[in-house]
Amino acid sequence: MTDGPLTGAHPTGTPVPGASFSLLLPVYRGDTAAHFLKAFTTSVQGQTLPPSEVVIVQDGPIDAALAAEIGRVVAASPVPVVHHVLERNVGLAKALTEGLALCAHDIVARMDADDISLPGRFAAQVPLIDGGLDLVGTGMLEFLDEAGRIVGRRVPRTGQAEIERYARFHDPFSHPTVVYRRSAVSAAGGYQSLGMMEDYWLFARMIAAGALVDNIPDPLVMYRVGDGAYARRGGRAQWDSELMLQKALRRIRFTTRGQYLRNVAVRGLYRYVPEPVRRFAYRKFIARGGALSE
Repeated sequence: MTDGPLTGAHPTGTPVPGASFSLLLPVYRGDTAAHFLKAFTTSVQGQTLPPSEVVIVQDGPIDAALAAEIGRVVAASPVPVVHHVLERNVGLAKALTEGLALCAHDIVARMDADDISLPGRFAAQVPLIDGGLDLVGTGMLEFLDEAGRIVGRRVPRTGQAEIERYARFHDPFSHPTVVYRRSAVSAAGGYQSLGMMEDYWLFARMIAAGALVDNIPDPLVMYRVGDGAYARRGGRAQWDSELMLQKALRRIRFTTRGQYLRNVAVRGLYRYVPEPVRRFAYRKFIARGGALSE
């Protein structure tokens, strides 16, 4: 997949009609200029249904190369871009909260600055939100490097009842793939900092508040798997975040006492097993509702 020029051209020649929506794209010091450009172009010029605007939230200081690339993108973008700069790094939950407040539309698509959107992503998701759903995710392809080597595929659970059931054990949505109603996010209390689990915590509260949700099983986002991806899913910090999440889910009675104990035991153990075991478990068991096949 290659980056095209910032011209506003679309794969079909003309944009597909659809509801207006905002693209919310946070960046921080860990992102690179090349990855950001790929994320932006595939989510704007590369879409059959492009966003009506882009809100870039810069979470604290970034390097000069990334700052320059953002400047070029803002100047040449075929759709309006809001570039909101936070003077210090405040974390993803607070950065997304500020970004949501700046979005002009109730329908908001999420995108990370190191992933890739496939061309039909928003054309598939946005009509479902426009038709009455509050939150829609998609499947993902995991890839390793600039050659785009696919190493896994995540196929999410679908249907309201199945997603609600699965959410009692595992996050049923992949955060970088979601499109949602800003009003539904707000009704559930918005993003709240919770260790490294702010997305799962938000989605659980949205479901508990009665949000209408679904997933598209097709992989419409390519998720970059960098060095140490599975190592970062383990360790003390992840365990602390996991325990905070499970206590929070129990506090709002999203889970039963039995589910809480199961989750702490199973998901907690996962944080401390050796990395090769964690990799196998993630692909074959823990993300079964997002099961990965190679």
